[in-house]
Amino acid sequence: MPLSHVKRLFEHMAWADRATAASLEAAPRAAALALPLYAHLLGTELVWLDRLEGLPQSTAVWPEVGPEAILGLAERARARYAAYLAALREPDLERLVPYTNSAGRSFESRVVDILLQVALHGAYHRGQIAQLVRRAGAEPASTDYIAFVRGVPAATRKETPPR
Repeated sequence: MPLSHVKRLFEHMAWADRATAASLEAAPRAAALALPLYAHLLGTELVWLDRLEGLPQSTAVWPEVGPEAILGLAERARARYAAYLAALREPDLERLVPYTNSAGRSFESRVVDILLQVALHGAYHRGQIAQLVRRAGAEPASTDYIAFVRGVPAATRKETPPR
């Protein structure tokens, strides 16, 4: 995957994280349910970035943060990834990164594979958060990639009236 595509994917990720935060702010009942999952999404983004940069883990995989601190965590992740990606060069994508996972097992993964893991993991959990928001009676953020590209929400299924 070319570096330009990876960078675009992370632009989407930052946009989607902001949209998710806004949907939780607008739906306090849903936020009570989804905040731990959103904190995990952000904590994991930072854990992987620490690994990429060869730093000690700075955040828990499941950080315990309240609504007042979640936006700071999101901004820290966004700013750190922006700086990391700005310095990244095409050959860096193939570099092997040694790390130990949260279960204590050691691995080596390519930078590009770690970055794809971060983006896909976030998309998975944003979908779960959207379900929680909808179940709480609120409208979830449209975080599909195509919505990001188009600048308008993706189409949604309209319920057909009963016959």
